[in-house]
Amino acid sequence: MKTLGIETSCDETAIAIYDSEKGIIGESVHSQMQMHAEYGGVVPELASRDHCSKIVKVLHDALGDTKLNSIDQIAYTSGPGLLGALLIGESFAQGLSTALNIPLISVNHLEGHLMSPMMEFDELDMPFICLLVSGGHSMIVDVKEKADYEILGQSQDDAVGEAFDKVAKMLDLQYPGGPHIENLAKNGKSNAYDFPRPMISSNDLNMSLSGLKTSVLYTIQKIENMNDQIKCDIAASFQQAVVDVLVAKIKKAVDQTGRSDVIVAGGVAANQFLREEFKKLENLLNINVYYPHMKYCGDNAAMIAFVGSKMQSKANDHSSKARARWPLDELQK
Repeated sequence: MKTLGIETSCDETAIAIYDSEKGIIGESVHSQMQMHAEYGGVVPELASRDHCSKIVKVLHDALGDTKLNSIDQIAYTSGPGLLGALLIGESFAQGLSTALNIPLISVNHLEGHLMSPMMEFDELDMPFICLLVSGGHSMIVDVKEKADYEILGQSQDDAVGEAFDKVAKMLDLQYPGGPHIENLAKNGKSNAYDFPRPMISSNDLNMSLSGLKTSVLYTIQKIENMNDQIKCDIAASFQQAVVDVLVAKIKKAVDQTGRSDVIVAGGVAANQFLREEFKKLENLLNINVYYPHMKYCGDNAAMIAFVGSKMQSKANDHSSKARARWPLDELQK
């Protein structure tokens, strides 16, 4: 069975085809990163317009030699995300579904991230813990079985990726800030500044990054002669503080649940320093830590097609399912 996945929740126009026997057999992603960098963040109206103008070409590129009429069903991201952007993907999916007379499946974007490593690692099976860290979401989820997810903890304010972007802006770095912070940190001292680790010792698994972000801001404001080395030290110290919190929370999550498999997913999972620190945790706790392929850390359609392939389509309902907010705990089995 071939499932065509469509992802337009934010600033990537992505389409992929998942074959239940062969895996991903075609995919294409058009990134709007360069366009939004000029504005220091994603502009929703521009994102929607660009999805609309690029999605047909992305489909052709993803199909390659695969015939469109060989597709058995279509899965698309219906939330959470930017509503205008979601509606472009949904409308396109509805049109294809009608034209081909094939089932249409609504997929939760967050579920795509949770399940994406299972697409690549045959040995990985539920249950497992997932640390989902991206520009819009930061949460620790106990993935018990398909569509049975318990949020053990989440950020009470800024998402991890959002905090990286905001600190990068303070340091006059381009958007998105995560990769730039990571690059600067390689030449900095992680103990140069003693930034706080909010909620690191709390009894729960929730996180907070606004206080850390504010501490960085106040530190920068006090520096009279900013130079490249100081920027590197601030980046390294900030990055260390964030990762320390994440490591501490996952330690508690493993102890609380007894899970032996941990997934780190979302855009921030591409951070190499984070991966190095979790490697240490893997050895310390005798657990297995999995990451999606680098190209699947960010938003992508492969994960949507994969999740869609595991779902049984009901009636071919073409009513709008797009929603800006769609918590994981609202998913039904």
